Amino acid sequence: MSEVTQLLNTLKRQLKLQGKTYRDVAEALDLSEASVKRLFASESFALDRLVQACNLLGFTVAELAQEAARAEEQLRVLTEAQEQELVSDPKLLLVAVCALNHWSMQDIVTVYQVSEAECIQRLARLDRLRLIALMPGNRIRLAVARDFDWIAGGPIRQYFRRDGMDDFLASRFEQGAESLDFTHGMLTEAAIERMRAELRQVKARFAQLHEESLASPLPKRRGAGLLLAMREWEPARFTKLRRR
Repeated sequence: MSEVTQLLNTLKRQLKLQGKTYRDVAEALDLSEASVKRLFASESFALDRLVQACNLLGFTVAELAQEAARAEEQLRVLTEAQEQELVSDPKLLLVAVCALNHWSMQDIVTVYQVSEAECIQRLARLDRLRLIALMPGNRIRLAVARDFDWIAGGPIRQYFRRDGMDDFLASRFEQGAESLDFTHGMLTEAAIERMRAELRQVKARFAQLHEESLASPLPKRRGAGLLLAMREWEPARFTKLRRR
């Protein structure tokens, strides 16, 4: 990926995070919206226009370049010991989940029974774990990549299976924002692999919608859980009836 592509990808990501559109960029650059779209598509920003676009977002070009470099170095997975540290302290895990969902420190202490001192202490630990960078004024900057994930079979996923799965499935899934579907069939190996690829795309789409939703204020966003699972399986009662 070229440096120009990295810069423009970072610029587009910051536009989304700040709830701004190509129309806002067009007004700042005194261009039409169509012209701005062409600039992004062709990656042909002149330096003065790039400066103006950066200023719209509160960045200098140098700061945008630093942000682009950080994106290349972002954390994609923790170690097992780091995940274990998170699950060993309920408030640390809570603050981590809130931070990963782009909550501010003030949001956390307003909504949950976590004092400001406790929150700062946990944020400092998350900074040491490299999940976040704790900025001046206790602002939170995420240090994880978009494809960050928990270890398969690691402490976080074990914690969810042990303490969260039953709670998640306890709903009747009858409300407007809820959905639970189950289907069963017999697939070839090729069909299973295609299905796995489509499930990965659904997960990626969920992550994209999560990022797009960050432009809305916290009261308009709701926590949502999406469980995707597929395995070779038949009911245990059927298995007992198989001929040996």
